[in-house]
Amino acid sequence: MITIIPAIDIIDGKCVRLSRGEFDSKKIYDQNPLDVAKRFQDLGILRLHLVDLDGARTKKVVNWAVLEIIASKTELVIDFGGGVQTDEDLRIAFESGAAMITAGSISVKEPKKVHDWLKQFGSEKIILGADVKDRKIAIHGWQEESDRDLFQFLEEYMEKGITQTICTDVSRDGMLSGPAFILYQEIKEGFPDLYLVASGGVSNIDDVHQLNDNRIDAVIIGKAIYEGRIQLAELKGFLC
Repeated sequence: MITIIPAIDIIDGKCVRLSRGEFDSKKIYDQNPLDVAKRFQDLGILRLHLVDLDGARTKKVVNWAVLEIIASKTELVIDFGGGVQTDEDLRIAFESGAAMITAGSISVKEPKKVHDWLKQFGSEKIILGADVKDRKIAIHGWQEESDRDLFQFLEEYMEKGITQTICTDVSRDGMLSGPAFILYQEIKEGFPDLYLVASGGVSNIDDVHQLNDNRIDAVIIGKAIYEGRIQLAELKGFLC
């Protein structure tokens, strides 16, 4: 059964969503992210994807206090991303309650550092953030594109010990246009041992069912929940 991972994206301590990673498209959904996290927990959800968008933009962890309060006031297993660039950022994230961190831009810019984190903390604590646009890796809150091919990127990191990745199709994120089903199937076929978290584009419960049918390991859902396209009650069937 696919694992449901709701997303909370943070700007200025508030729960927001962007479209295609564009900060000008910001829409505030809730002033209190803790309330949102508690609603997810009350439903029976176990995982949370928490993104520090201010951190992604400024290239350092900013909203650690939001992470700390959600981690201390809920039992959600939190993977935290956005701005984790240095050993100090990593320390702040883990000490603030993150169970895992997502290594996004840093995995492209400084792969040796991420390799060292994998050796120190293990693959259960470090998730590879593979944000992709036209099958090329995008970095720094998707404000920059690289020339790195997605599949080569995944292969190189699996050789270094990565076992799980969050793959976000930037062109679909926040657009409610449906996930990149073909891309995710190709990843699973090419890397069957990789724990694949699909992210971006989920628009309704049928998308979740199709990802489940395609044996994708987990899915991050954001705007579809906040816009009422998916009711929380619809997710209960995946929470057994």
